[in-house]
Amino acid sequence: MPKRIGLFGGTFDPVHIGHLRGAVEVAEFMALDQLRLIPSARPPHRDTPLVSAHDRLAMVECAVAGVAPLVVDDRELKRDKPSYSIDTLESLRAELAADDQLYLLLGWDAFCGLPSWHRWDELLLHCHILVLQRPDADSEAPEALRDLLAARSVSDPHAMTGACGQISFVWQTPMAVSATQIRGLLLDGKSVRYLVPDKVLTYIQAHGLYRAAN
Repeated sequence: MPKRIGLFGGTFDPVHIGHLRGAVEVAEFMALDQLRLIPSARPPHRDTPLVSAHDRLAMVECAVAGVAPLVVDDRELKRDKPSYSIDTLESLRAELAADDQLYLLLGWDAFCGLPSWHRWDELLLHCHILVLQRPDADSEAPEALRDLLAARSVSDPHAMTGACGQISFVWQTPMAVSATQIRGLLLDGKSVRYLVPDKVLTYIQAHGLYRAAN
């Protein structure tokens, strides 16, 4: 049987319960054999992460330890260049069987920004795209994506076929938590307990991360 592998990238600065709950929901809903969390080193479309790649990787490893099918993939941190998703997909495809299914997980905002991504029109040559959309999302896709959606979208994610090439939407449980919010609380010396896993909080405290400069 072909493997079913999900890919969930981000700065994870820090990883939090919103990331993790979303990942678990998709992994269960899509019956994935593996869902890889991929910390980015130098994201081309976002600000430089506040803490080091080493610390962000360590926090994700703490968060998913023993939580199958979530695993960590550090390939983007090993590159000395911006973290382009197309490079990650090409390198993964080279390691997998031709019929293994790859699912790239994107939030609605990231999906709408696809036309600004490096070689974005080649992504579907390597993977399916699962758009994680919350019930309160009411915006429309930009015009540059409408033809692609018309040609490639599948209404039922379970009906996606083949190793790559299709787009579908997965509804997510709304969780009002963000890394920006968590960093702000920590800078103000406030608690972030229950917003991040206990092991991640312990790591943040032990390494003095996200503290205001003295």
